[in-house]
Amino acid sequence: MDAKPVPATKVHVPEEDIPALTSAIGEILRSGQLTLGKHTVQFESEYGSYLGVRHAVAVNSGTSALEIILRGLHLVGEDVVVPTNTFAATAFAVHHSGNRVVLADVGEELCLSLAALEASVTRRTRAIVLVHIGGLVARDTARIVEFCRDRDIVLLEDAAHAHGSTFEGRYAGTFGLAASFSFYPTKVMTSGEGGMVVTEDASLADTARILRDQGKAGFTTNLHVEMGYNWRLSEIHAAIGVAQLRRLASFIERRRHVAGAYDRELRDVTCLRPLVPSSGVHSNYYKYIAFLADGIDRAELKSRLRKQSMVSLAGEVYDVPLHRQPVFEKAGIGSGRTFEVADDLCGRHVCLPMSAVMDDSDVHRVAEALRQV
Repeated sequence: MDAKPVPATKVHVPEEDIPALTSAIGEILRSGQLTLGKHTVQFESEYGSYLGVRHAVAVNSGTSALEIILRGLHLVGEDVVVPTNTFAATAFAVHHSGNRVVLADVGEELCLSLAALEASVTRRTRAIVLVHIGGLVARDTARIVEFCRDRDIVLLEDAAHAHGSTFEGRYAGTFGLAASFSFYPTKVMTSGEGGMVVTEDASLADTARILRDQGKAGFTTNLHVEMGYNWRLSEIHAAIGVAQLRRLASFIERRRHVAGAYDRELRDVTCLRPLVPSSGVHSNYYKYIAFLADGIDRAELKSRLRKQSMVSLAGEVYDVPLHRQPVFEKAGIGSGRTFEVADDLCGRHVCLPMSAVMDDSDVHRVAEALRQV
């Protein structure tokens, strides 16, 4: 067996993009405008065009993007439903915007389900954050959109994992009033650090631009009209984001090829069952998720794969749901309620190695290692 390690993932900046990026960075440094310049405008324009939305506002992280949306809607002291299976930053954004986190269980695909939502909504609920996990657009998205419309509840999306993922031909991030995206290095596309607010609402987009720049009425003025923060994205990060966005379609195509290879290779691997996207869902395969058979110790499996075969599994999405995170337990968030589906699924899934530079031989290595272990 080839002794080359198979990493959990790999940040991919194509070699042929580096000369152009180096030139762009040099131009930025020589210009003296290191933030909120033409590269940021270009990144926003191209990302909005890619999704088919009118407004895209670049910021320094996906977490900031979600908090900006909540602040921009002037939601304060309201109940906001968040699935318990998400990264802590989703709930942090709700809390730091001055609102109350209400946790909901999830469905069998690890995303928020309509049934779980119905069990968590009360007459005090003003907004819902629909999180698309691992590149999967929640299969109940259309029903959740209708549910929120009927009850005058604001639907927001955390699409940090879902660049280019679609449901029935429509992109993740275009179902709610607004959505947040992340460009952290491990994502399907990256800007190094960064995030994006996307929306059709012109007023919300204008407020987002104000909030990201210390609440100033404009970049060249010191007239502060909102309680903002330094949530700006640098020009260098924006230039990287533009280059990565132009590669996004090819990145996703490769990841889908790798996923297809996994589907074939794992048919006779009885220790796990791949999570198959629901009908109409086309994942970007940020993660290739599989559920372990009963009795398999996840930590031991990961350790043996790494030590015996040099195969590293990716981080779960997520291994510890929010209602079991110490910071939320201490705050009493989710107390007195059960989250049976999340407890079950978070405890017994794994994410196989995935990147836009994997090939079929890597997939075969992973499958062989799983068979041996």
